[in-house]
Amino acid sequence: MTRIIAGEWGGRRIAVPPRGTRPTTDRVREAVFSRLDHADLLRGARVLDLFAGSGALGLEALSRGAASATFVEADARAAGVIRGNVRDLGAGGRVQVAKERAATFLSRGDQEWDLALADPPYDIPATDLAAVLAALAPRIVPGGAVVLEWSARAGDAPWPAGLEPVASKAYGETAIHYAEAVPGALEGDPGER
Repeated sequence: MTRIIAGEWGGRRIAVPPRGTRPTTDRVREAVFSRLDHADLLRGARVLDLFAGSGALGLEALSRGAASATFVEADARAAGVIRGNVRDLGAGGRVQVAKERAATFLSRGDQEWDLALADPPYDIPATDLAAVLAALAPRIVPGGAVVLEWSARAGDAPWPAGLEPVASKAYGETAIHYAEAVPGALEGDPGER
């Protein structure tokens, strides 16, 4: 179990898949969402949660004022956990859950998002992650942002053209990388980059 940190569902517990995922720690989620709140990127946002696992990132965004969330998760068991969490929180009308690979999902349709939260497996090959980010870049609206959680050992995020890196910060084995479609929205956080 993990919990929603703040907002409408602050303190509510959500289920996590029994294995095969690595939930973002409360400490890291609090840091990410404090930055996003400060940049006013959550209120009314259309959010994409890629490699969603339990859905904790997208659910945190909804709890803090996002208008909608799309969860993309390839593992059937994890997608089922997300659906259960959405049902338990009563968020169904604001949510889409897609049980498929991130690259496949992004290769079809023309939906756009204000904010994308990506938490791929740490062992994903950099070339595969780069392909997902390249497919994602044109789907983020101008002024939108992407937050990538990846292994601190992996080095720099493979940002494609169209996403400008803004900052990175390591939390032990985890690194959080921020990029934006238009410069300015996430700048100004001291001590990062």
